[in-house]
Amino acid sequence: MTAKSQSNTQGLNVLIVDDEANIRKTLTVCLESRGHRVTAVSNGKDARVESDRQVFDLAFVDLRLGTENGLDLIPPILGECPWIKIVVITAYASIDTAVEAMRRGATDYIPKPFTPEQVQLVTERVATVRGMEQRIATLKEDLERLHPEVSFTSQHPGMQRAVKLARQVAASEAVVLLRGPSGTGKTVLARAIHGWSHRADKPFGTISCPTLSPELLESELFGHVKGAFTGALRDNPGRVAACEGGTLFLDEIGDLPLALQPKLLRFIQDREYERVGDQRTRRADVRIIAATNTDLDKAVQAGCFREDLYYRLNVIQIDLPPLMDRPDDVELLAGNMLEFFGAQNHKVLKGYSDTAIEALRQYAWPGNIRELRNAVERAAILCASDVVQVEHLPASIAPHTPPLQLGDHVSLKMIEEHHIRRVVASTKTLQEAANILGIDQATLWHKRKQSGI
Repeated sequence: MTAKSQSNTQGLNVLIVDDEANIRKTLTVCLESRGHRVTAVSNGKDARVESDRQVFDLAFVDLRLGTENGLDLIPPILGECPWIKIVVITAYASIDTAVEAMRRGATDYIPKPFTPEQVQLVTERVATVRGMEQRIATLKEDLERLHPEVSFTSQHPGMQRAVKLARQVAASEAVVLLRGPSGTGKTVLARAIHGWSHRADKPFGTISCPTLSPELLESELFGHVKGAFTGALRDNPGRVAACEGGTLFLDEIGDLPLALQPKLLRFIQDREYERVGDQRTRRADVRIIAATNTDLDKAVQAGCFREDLYYRLNVIQIDLPPLMDRPDDVELLAGNMLEFFGAQNHKVLKGYSDTAIEALRQYAWPGNIRELRNAVERAAILCASDVVQVEHLPASIAPHTPPLQLGDHVSLKMIEEHHIRRVVASTKTLQEAANILGIDQATLWHKRKQSGI
């Protein structure tokens, strides 16, 4: 076997369902010798129990399981793991059974007696397909939030320490807690940690804790079964199951509802959980990275956050400094972003005027990198020459532009963005800003995301 094929087939979670002990043993030895994790059972009942508890990539199912028909197992197993690939094995091979197996959802079909080479071939094929599916899912997520690549090169000692620590812990299984003001790049760094880890070829998922109600957040995290609540028209595996073998990023973990915190703590400690509306315990191999822009120590003291969960999350803490503390980095980041947005808008932009650069360096950046990104995108769109001038920057950044006043001839949207930016910059927490603005925190979160504040 080549090195390439070995790397493609490592780490599958495989279920074997066969009533012959010798077949189970032979398949187990064959698969485990190639680095796969194997669970072997002799009947359909145990197979359903295991598929409830674990997330499998591949299942070998015997056509005849004593008095049971192995084909009857295919729909329920697919119901638990929609992405699983099922290979039917049998000593009674025929065209009719092969067609029926495929009709019910099987991926492949091999006759007994089979050789190790046949098992290896079908396993490699399944591993290739699963890898492609996971990469496509990641690419789709990237396209949905298309953004310029953020450089981790920095002149700021605090940022240098953060990136160095992130690279060091990437290879471990430790839970990581990223702390820093909103917009400092916590999501980007979380994705980079995943990319630097041995889980890089597996899924990376994100859940934003403030954006969903407690009920929907639990369903999004752990999944639900059909009929668990109004609107649950079909089973939902949840993000934990979808990220099997990979990483799940929990953004703004400080807003996780108290009722959900013990369930997350249990999953982090034991890798066990239940779907909403289902009492069956399941397991998943998923690394957790969390982020917050709030002081969790104070949240613990106030009784808003469980102390035991905080200590479990805070194994490795990485602090990201605000952009206002990194004026030397602003020019580098703005340059990278300008190149990206110039290409996106079919323009060749050489850079910024001295006045524009000075304005970027002097601005406080309450919205941090996210606000810088939106400012550069705006400048790239408005710039008619090959150099961005100060007038192409937003009014809040350009020093020659007077601050907005009530009654100015500008849109309500601009007034709202300006007001939210000033309130957020002058308050210590998002909850305090939301209280002043008279809106809930989830609404404020959405408005800031939309405006890049």
